[in-house]
Amino acid sequence: MRICSLLPAGTEILFALGLDRDIVGVSHECDYPPQAARKPHVVRTDIDQSRCSSEAIDEAVKAAVRDGESLYQVNEDALRTADPDLLVTQELCKVCAVETTQVNRLLGILPRQPQVVTLHAHTIADMLQDIRLIGKMTERPSQADALVAALTQRMERVAALVAGRPRPRVFCLEWLKPPMACGHWVPEQVAVAGGDEVLGRAGAPSCYVTWDEIAAAKPEVLILMPCGFPIERTRQELSVVTQQPAWRTIPAVRDRRVYLVDGPAYFNRPGPRLVDGIELLAGLLHPERCEGLMPCGAVEPLS
Repeated sequence: MRICSLLPAGTEILFALGLDRDIVGVSHECDYPPQAARKPHVVRTDIDQSRCSSEAIDEAVKAAVRDGESLYQVNEDALRTADPDLLVTQELCKVCAVETTQVNRLLGILPRQPQVVTLHAHTIADMLQDIRLIGKMTERPSQADALVAALTQRMERVAALVAGRPRPRVFCLEWLKPPMACGHWVPEQVAVAGGDEVLGRAGAPSCYVTWDEIAAAKPEVLILMPCGFPIERTRQELSVVTQQPAWRTIPAVRDRRVYLVDGPAYFNRPGPRLVDGIELLAGLLHPERCEGLMPCGAVEPLS
């Protein structure tokens, strides 16, 4: 089977199911596992997250949505060359990856019509169901069931380790300027890891908040996980948050429980590594029980 994945989460699922040799095209954002980045790119974007500030990126996204434009461009020549049997796309977010409607317009340029599998995870359960869906579409249902069972077992282990422990108040910052509270699966990740997300809404989209609202929520643990930003990229814009008047009034700041994490690796993409993110959170929230579960190099405390 010849497979093109137009989003990082889909690519991670495909690799986890052992389909790396079948992948003939990916998005420019598909960087895990490392060999995914060496696959032909059939999607790109004009927004350079390494150079633009978080505020500039937010403005560009709003302008594109307002004008009905896509943030992503599909390389039609590369897609024709890939000649896929299966296209993996998504319906979750216009900002995250190529939309299904855009993919449907592109089907006419292909020499033959591929099957299209659309992922739309809003929750952890949805992500597990997407794994099963891709397993079914690629004739790997047993591998998908085994992967889901392994991920579920790891989550159950974390839940057992933190059961009965005090649940700290947590705020996960999903964008720097303007600030955004997390949504979708992230509040669930916090809950399984033994915490209570104070502003994020499970299963709902991320939402804009103010620093006064963040301070009023009195989070005891503050986690910076901007969408698409690895730790070193978040570090470049720390002053955007630390210079806020309300910053030093936040309990997590006073108690030095502020952490930078790799957003795209463990929290932004609805793929198997969401469970790594749960283990990471458990290690931060309950180190006396779960510190050994944390992925190596996945966290940087803010001094």
